[in-house]
Amino acid sequence: MARSSRTRFAVCIDNSDYPASLELHKIYRVLPDKEAEEHGDIRIVDESGEDYLFEADRFLPVDLPPKTVRVLNRSFARLGAEAR
Repeated sequence: MARSSRTRFAVCIDNSDYPASLELHKIYRVLPDKEAEEHGDIRIVDESGEDYLFEADRFLPVDLPPKTVRVLNRSFARLGAEAR
């Protein structure tokens, strides 16, 4: 499966200036956004299910095992359903 078609995740390595919005060392789901990436940004989904742009250098991409990705995707889907 191509990397761009898989769910991507990143861990926050710098929450300076955003301590209320970003949790240091937390894993966030990354949404594809080519325009944001061209500007050095990354689109992440927070615990409310909303997505926001942050500087990409605040995050480190992580490759997770397929089973972990499936479990996280189910968890995000439940969270999104509860938010609606």
